Amino acid sequence: MALVNVKPTRIDTAIADEIADDTNSGIERTAQSLTWAADEHVLLALAAAGWLYTHLRQPQQRPIANHVLAVSLATAFLPHVLKSVFDQIRPDRLTLRGHGHGVPISGQARDSFPSGHAVHMGALASAAGLLPKTPRRLVRMVAVGVSLTRIAVLAHWSSDVVAGFALGAAVERLMRPWTLAKSRGGKDKWRVSP
Repeated sequence: MALVNVKPTRIDTAIADEIADDTNSGIERTAQSLTWAADEHVLLALAAAGWLYTHLRQPQQRPIANHVLAVSLATAFLPHVLKSVFDQIRPDRLTLRGHGHGVPISGQARDSFPSGHAVHMGALASAAGLLPKTPRRLVRMVAVGVSLTRIAVLAHWSSDVVAGFALGAAVERLMRPWTLAKSRGGKDKWRVSP
């Protein structure tokens, strides 16, 4: 049983109603496919594969690989803990017309806050700060876009996604002093070179 009941804001409700009215099954299938890019299982597998590759082939990038794997593990665990504390019904459980337009049913009905997918994407967007300018911008655009798919499929309220994204970014930044500390020599020694 959750300790805190979270209610959607008026803005959350207005955005969800607009999506339910104006979407179609093609948009929903596309958004649902794209949202898999932020699934914790996919991201953990990619982080583990990247960690293994880096440790075998690019030893100079090991600190960053360690950081990304640690952040991925933390952001996979944290949403589950928070969803046990916070109770909020998903917008897809409150719309009939949206289902008629192709909105799918997602996850546990009362696990809307925060968006776990957005937590992962916020951490990824923040970690992109370790990359050179062009890939950093690309990663951040993808992270924001994938997070928005959670709103498009009515799996989460807009505030769930914003809160999750901010939380993920905060977790990544808070972990840097511990996961990158040994490699720091200078301020940005651990940053990937352009």
